Amino acid sequence: MKIATQKTGKRKSPVFAWGTNRRYNAYVDYLKARFGSRVQKVIVDAGFSCPNRDGSKGYGGCIYCNNESFKPPYCQPQMSVKEQVAAGIEYLSRRYKVNRFIAYFQPYSNTYAPLSRLQELYRQALEHPQVIGLAIGTRSDCVDEEKIGFLQQLARDYYVTIEYGLESPYDKTLQWINRQHDFQNWAEAVRLTAGRGIHICAHVILGFPGESREEMLETARIVSDYPLDYLKIHHLHIVKNTVLANRYLESPFPLLDYRAYIDLVVEFIRRLRPDIKIQRLVGETHPRILIAPNWGLRADVIQRHIEEEMERRDVWQGKKA
Repeated sequence: MKIATQKTGKRKSPVFAWGTNRRYNAYVDYLKARFGSRVQKVIVDAGFSCPNRDGSKGYGGCIYCNNESFKPPYCQPQMSVKEQVAAGIEYLSRRYKVNRFIAYFQPYSNTYAPLSRLQELYRQALEHPQVIGLAIGTRSDCVDEEKIGFLQQLARDYYVTIEYGLESPYDKTLQWINRQHDFQNWAEAVRLTAGRGIHICAHVILGFPGESREEMLETARIVSDYPLDYLKIHHLHIVKNTVLANRYLESPFPLLDYRAYIDLVVEFIRRLRPDIKIQRLVGETHPRILIAPNWGLRADVIQRHIEEEMERRDVWQGKKA
């Protein structure tokens, strides 16, 4: 992607080719430019499990995982996908005044089922006339050629994104969080998916104990070597009813403080390939289940502080890539 610059006072601010004026390639702005208006995700809980929970690979899941921490009230697995989509669109239409939606299969591993089941569930979501596509959150060990081939077919008519949780490119960390797959498995899934018209998103978490600042920053360079379209950046936060919470309460370990996180994200973005659209800059959960770190700020405020720090330092995405 080409980046132009425009003068803002004495500084030059990057302008990404499709129109955002932020110093990073913001996904929300990209969607609006692509579709001509705001597009909202409507979360769907289709009742999936995970090979790291049902005993196929392990039990208990990743040590930080509590899917109840981000589910909205309209998202209930006892409702059909069709009912959840309709309820979510009704709620979000009133709240955000939008009329285009992406059905977001988010909780647990949303390709962890036979293909026939996936076909039924995804098509239920796409039946709604205001749904323009799918976002499918899953693990790299829950896809194969047959499933990716079906998503490739859907991508000819719909906007389709698959989200592969990476969390960290370091196998020592993946073992510590009980991920039950290694970095190579993630890399193979990305390569399997690339070049088929399916948009690829990855998740990374910054702040794992045992990873140095240099290793966290190197993560930006590592993911930039893969054909990703989107990236979600989270900080490690500890929520109730998780293995990580139990460990932390028994023996607290250092977590990133607020200023350290702002600094880390700014430097991370600076090293990230500029054409990767950033979907998220920070994780967020409800205060009633958050244990630490408690910065007392909403995600939109933290995002603004990151943007202000990028402006202050005169850096932008890819400046040091």
